[in-house]
Amino acid sequence: MDDAPAAPSNPLQGDGDMAARIRAHDWAATVLGPSEAWPAALATAVGIVLGAVTPMAIFWGPELIALYNDAWAALVGDKHPSALGRPAREIFPEVWDTLEPQFLGVLSGAGGVKVQDQRLILDRRDGPESAWFTYGLSPVRGGDGTVAGVFNVAQETTARVRAGADLRASEERFRSFAEASANVLWIADPDGGRLEYLSPAYERVWGDRRELVMGDIGRWASLVHPKDQERAFSAMPRLLQGETHTVEYRIVRPDDGSVRHIRDTGFPIRDGNGRVLRLGGIAQDVTEERAQEAALRASEEQFRVFAQAMPSQVWAARPDGGLHWFNDQVYAYTGVPAGGLDGSAWIAVVHPEDRERVARTWSQSLETGGDYETEFRIRRADGAYRWFLIRGKPVRDARGTVTGWVGTNTDVEDRRRVMADLVRFNEALEARIAERTAEHDRVWRNSRDLLVVVGADGVFRAVNPAWKAILGHEPAEVVGRSFLEFIWPEDRVVTRTALSYAAAANDLTAFENRYRHEDGTPRWISWHTATEGDIIYAYGRDVTAERERASALAQAEEALRQSQKLEAIGQLTGGVAHDFNNLLTIIRSSVDFMRRPDLAEARKARYLDAISDTVDRAAKLTGQLLSFARRQALNPEAFDLVGCLRGVAEMLDPVTGARIQVVSELPDVACFVRADRSQFETALINMAVNARDAMDGEGTLTLRLACGVPKPAIRQHAAAPGPFAAVSLSDTGSGIAPEVLERIFEPFFTTKDIGKGTGLGLSQVFGFAKQSGGDVEVQSAPGRGTTFTLYLPEIEPGQREAPRPVEAEVQAGGTGQRVLVVEDNVEVGRFATQILKDLGYETAWAANAEEALARLGVDGSGFDAVFSDVVMPGMNGVDLGREIRRRLPDLPVVLASGYSHVLAREGGHSFELLHKPYSADQLSRILQRVMALRLR
Repeated sequence: MDDAPAAPSNPLQGDGDMAARIRAHDWAATVLGPSEAWPAALATAVGIVLGAVTPMAIFWGPELIALYNDAWAALVGDKHPSALGRPAREIFPEVWDTLEPQFLGVLSGAGGVKVQDQRLILDRRDGPESAWFTYGLSPVRGGDGTVAGVFNVAQETTARVRAGADLRASEERFRSFAEASANVLWIADPDGGRLEYLSPAYERVWGDRRELVMGDIGRWASLVHPKDQERAFSAMPRLLQGETHTVEYRIVRPDDGSVRHIRDTGFPIRDGNGRVLRLGGIAQDVTEERAQEAALRASEEQFRVFAQAMPSQVWAARPDGGLHWFNDQVYAYTGVPAGGLDGSAWIAVVHPEDRERVARTWSQSLETGGDYETEFRIRRADGAYRWFLIRGKPVRDARGTVTGWVGTNTDVEDRRRVMADLVRFNEALEARIAERTAEHDRVWRNSRDLLVVVGADGVFRAVNPAWKAILGHEPAEVVGRSFLEFIWPEDRVVTRTALSYAAAANDLTAFENRYRHEDGTPRWISWHTATEGDIIYAYGRDVTAERERASALAQAEEALRQSQKLEAIGQLTGGVAHDFNNLLTIIRSSVDFMRRPDLAEARKARYLDAISDTVDRAAKLTGQLLSFARRQALNPEAFDLVGCLRGVAEMLDPVTGARIQVVSELPDVACFVRADRSQFETALINMAVNARDAMDGEGTLTLRLACGVPKPAIRQHAAAPGPFAAVSLSDTGSGIAPEVLERIFEPFFTTKDIGKGTGLGLSQVFGFAKQSGGDVEVQSAPGRGTTFTLYLPEIEPGQREAPRPVEAEVQAGGTGQRVLVVEDNVEVGRFATQILKDLGYETAWAANAEEALARLGVDGSGFDAVFSDVVMPGMNGVDLGREIRRRLPDLPVVLASGYSHVLAREGGHSFELLHKPYSADQLSRILQRVMALRLR
C-alpha cells in the first residue's frame, strides 16, 4: 500500500481471543497479504488495538478491511467473528449510508471525525435493533504520509441514551398527570420556603393565579383561614424532618370570598441515597365531602326526631352490630329505663327460647351485609311476651360500605293467631280440594279432546285416555317419550319452535300441527296451552275433518277462479277476433277490388290507402293488447314530470272540448321518473278521454302531481315505501258503480255504446303502469266523480341520461350497403331480404343467431349493418346484439319485433328497435340512420 519498510516477521503480539484469531487468520487470501509483509504503520496500529482495553478497530486500505480487539468484538455482537478481515461496507450494510461519508472523509485527508450519541439501526441477534454510539474516526498514515487506514475508538451509549429518554418520559408522564389531575399537586424546595411547581387545578380550587404564588409561599399562607393557620403551619416541621403528614384546613378564595376545605398531604421527595431533594404534596378539595358529612349529621338528627314521632318501635346499630339507640316506644313497651338496652343488654328482653336463634341470625346478617328479618318474642313491661316481626337494613355510604343499621319491631301477635286459624281452615280446605281433584280426574278421563302435561324438554309427563280414541296410542305408551316420536315429520321444526314459545310463558292459541295415528295416517290437532314454571298444560282438538272440508272448499274456489279466468280469456279472444275480423274484412274487400283489371287508378289508390290505414289500426290494436299484457317494448328515458305535464295539459284542451275546464296543480320543483314518455302521454290521454265521456263533455278535469310519496296497497298488491311520483286525473263526472269498478281494466270491457270505444284504453294504462314498475289506483263513487292516480318510481336528478344528439334527416333507399338479415321465419326472412334488395341493399340471410355469428366471422365479413328479429329459438335477438357489440363494437344492430317478452323484460338493451308491422320506408330509414352514425 505504501513504500514503508516491511513490518517485523511477527508483529502481532498480545494475549486474548482476537490476538489469537488475527494470528490464525489466512491473510494471504485477502488484499492485505501475509501479515509478515504488512506495512509498519498497519502492524503498529494493530498492536495498539490489541493492547487496548477500550473498544478499538483499524480499517485498512481503500476496502477498509477490519481488524479489531476483544472489546470491539463484544460491541458489535453477532457480527463477530465474521467481521474480521472483511470490508466495512459488508460488516455494516444496514447503516452504510450513514458511515460511508464519514469513512471517505477521513480517507480523503479531511481529518478525523468524532460522533456523539449516533443512532444506528443494526442487525443483531434478535433482528434489527436501535443502538447509540459515541465514536471517533482518525486517519492512519503510511510511510509516504498519505492516509492508508482509519483508526476507530468506539463506545456504546445505548443505556445512557435510553435512561435519559426514560427520565424525560417520566417527567412528561408526571406533567401530563399533574395537568389533568383534579387535585392540586405542588413541589417546594427542601426548606419549604419557596414553591417551585403548582398544577393547573390550583387556579380552579384556590381561585388564585399560580404566578402570584410561585416562589412566594407567603401568598399561599395569606389565603389560609385565620382560624386554621396554626394547624396548617404545624405540618411543615414534620415534613422538614422527612415525614409524610396530612392536615386539613380552610382557605378563603380571593376571587369570590368563598371558603373551601382542603386536605393537604405532604411528603419528602428523595434521591436514590435517601437524601431529601424536594418537598411534594397533593391538596384535595374536600368541601363537598365535608358538606355531605354535615348533611349526614343533619339527616341522622332528622331520623332520630322522625323515629321518636313514629308509633312503631325503631332502633339503630353500629356497623359491628352493637345496638346503641332505641326510640321511646321501645323503652315504654319493655319498661326498661332509657339507655338500659344499649350494647348487648337488649337480649334480656328477648324470650329465653328465642335468644340463641336471634343471636345466630343477627350474626349471619352482619357477615353478609344483607337485610335482616326474623320473628321472636319480646317481654312487655308487665312480664308478658308477644311476637314481633323485626326487620333491619344496612346503611351504606357512596362506596357501598356498611356504616350502620336501622330497623323496626312490629307486633305480629294477632297476625300469628290469625295464621293459626288459617291453618285449621286449610286442613278443612284440603278435604274439599280432594273432592274437587276427584272431579278433575273424571274430566281428565272422560274428555273427548287431547289433554297433556309436557315439560319444556318436549317429554310428555301425562296424557289423558283420549289419545287412544283420537290417535290410537295407549297413554302408557306416550308418557315419558318425546313429542318428536309422534309428530308428523314435516311439522317437527315448527312444533319445536312453538314448544319453545309456550315454555317462555307465551300461551299458544289454535296452533295446528299433525300427529301420526297408530295406523300411520296424519291427524290435524289444534292446540291451546298454559304454562306454570317449566311445565306446559295443553289441550288439543282433532280438526282433521274441518281441514278436509276447508281443503275441498278451497279446491272448489280455485276451480271457480279458473273458470272465471277462462271466461275472461274468452271475452279477450272474442273481442280480438271481432276487431280483427272487421279489419280483415276491409283488407280482403280492398284486395278483391284491386284484382279487377278495369279498376281505375283513383279507386286503386283509395283501396291502397284503406289497406294502409287498416294496417295502422291493427298495429294500434296489437300495441294496446301488448301494453295490457305488459309485453310491449318500452323505450324508457328519464324526464321531468312537471315539464311533461304542462305540455300534456295544453294537449288536453282540444281532446276534452271547450266546455271542460282543465286545472293543473303542479309543484314548483322538478320531479324525475324513468319511463316511456310516449306511452305515459298516451296513458294520460286515455284517462282524459274516459273522464270527458263520464262528464258528458262538461265539467272540471284536475291534473295533480305529488312527488316523493309511498305507493299504497292497490288491489291486494303490497304497498311500497317509494319514493313514487303520483299523477292524478280527477273529474266531476257521474262516477263508476262498484260492480263496474272491479272490471274497468279488463280488455274489451266498456260501458260505452257500440262504436264509441274498444275497451282497450284503460287496459293500456294498467299495462304501462305495471310494466314501468308502478301501478294505477281508482277512487270513485256514483255521482261523486272519479280519480285515477298513476304511480311511477321517482329517480334522483343525477340519474338523468345525457340528451341524445339531434340526428340529420336521412334519405330512404340504399346504395349497395351490405345488410345481414337474421330471421327464423322463412316467409318473413325472404320478404325482408327482397324488400332490402328492392331498396338498393345487398343482403345475406341467416336463419338463427349461431349462423349469423358464423357469417360475421371475426371482422364482420364486410357487412355494414345487422337486421335481426328478437324472438328466435336458441339465442334471442337481444343476446345476439350484445355478442355482436362485444366482438364488433362498430357494427350497428337493428332489432325488429311485434311481440316479445324479452324486450318487455330487458327494455334497457339500447339497440334501435323497429316495431312490426313496419313499412319498407321505415326499415330503410332506420338502417340509413344507424349506418350514418357509424361513419361519424
